[in-house]
Amino acid sequence: MNSQYLRRKKLPDSPGVYFFKKGKGISYIGRATSLRDRTRSYFSKDLINTRGRLIFEMVDKAEALGFVKTDSVLEAIIMEANLIKKYQPKYNTDEKDDKSFNYVVITKEDFPQIFTVRGRNLKLLTTDYRLLANFGPFPNGSALYEALKFIRRIFPYRDEKCKALVGKPCFNRYIGLCPGTCTGEISKTEYAKSVRYIEQIFEGKKAAVIRGLEKEMNQYAQSMQFEKAGEAKKKLLALKHIRDVAFIKNENLKAPRGNSGFRIESYDIAHMGGKNTVGAMVVMTDSEFIKKDYRTFNIKGAKSGDDVGALSELLNRRFRHPEWPFPSIVVIDGGTAQLNAANKIIGGFGDSIKVISVVKDLKHKAREILGDTENLKEKSDIFRINAETHRFVIGKLRKSTRRQLLI
Repeated sequence: MNSQYLRRKKLPDSPGVYFFKKGKGISYIGRATSLRDRTRSYFSKDLINTRGRLIFEMVDKAEALGFVKTDSVLEAIIMEANLIKKYQPKYNTDEKDDKSFNYVVITKEDFPQIFTVRGRNLKLLTTDYRLLANFGPFPNGSALYEALKFIRRIFPYRDEKCKALVGKPCFNRYIGLCPGTCTGEISKTEYAKSVRYIEQIFEGKKAAVIRGLEKEMNQYAQSMQFEKAGEAKKKLLALKHIRDVAFIKNENLKAPRGNSGFRIESYDIAHMGGKNTVGAMVVMTDSEFIKKDYRTFNIKGAKSGDDVGALSELLNRRFRHPEWPFPSIVVIDGGTAQLNAANKIIGGFGDSIKVISVVKDLKHKAREILGDTENLKEKSDIFRINAETHRFVIGKLRKSTRRQLLI
């Protein structure tokens, strides 16, 4: 009833945070590189298939759509996390178990460490560390990864791998991401200033950081410390002219390895005697199944019994959704023909996505894997996600077939 009205609402083609409202409450919060394009996706005809029943229900019940523009995607990522923490929207916490969200923590010590942790492990950290602060939840681990990468280039910091004051440089010191807490090159006072700037960025106070850097730059210039004044100026320019290229690329390509979340997507096709063909997508991040990202597709274009054609349609439809994070590995069920079809489609998105095919024996047990297996360390995850995808798609096929028999 309200969706037609909300669909017509004009949002700007700029970064920001959007929120769906019901009455006075906020139902759902998200962020976007383009508010206009992102919110339009909620009114597509196949919303229930692409985003699931929960989000379909949220949009159907929504009475208003609001937004806040930001100067950059970085600020949108941080604002989204702060607003989710403040309002605890029903459909954010229900769509994905908030224990799997990412948090940024800062330890309370002479030279604080900064690193990410899953929500489920946040309380456990207090047995090993005293925490100065924590920020989150961040629903999208890959976006957080890019945000931290950007922030760390401006304000290098110590992470959990760097041992303070050991006299020997850590790896990150060599590449400029650690300020020298390991070697004693930076004082507690100077390092604390950088940590405070990082805190303010995650609190959404970029303007305060800019004012602080401007004050620093002027003070260094007046005292003729021109090298330090130049360093402050570089940081200032980087913050004032944030380039969103990395964030946009990250959204439209793949989630990288590491604490950002390593994403594997698996696909399978099922049909009943060549009819009622269904395709399924199952998602795993860091060896955990992400059930809110599971999707099913009713295959309409492929000929009856054409498994390769059905897979091609499934992959084409999935990769028309750049708003979904792209995977690091794609797993398909089948042999060389399916592998070639998948490579043909996915190859158009660059060579950063590995494509793997799982070949089954006569008892439908995994026999071997084909494809880009060089340096592949995720074999156990590949067999697990392949089995889960088969279970999921067969369940959906049986359910849809029973529904048709009852009509």
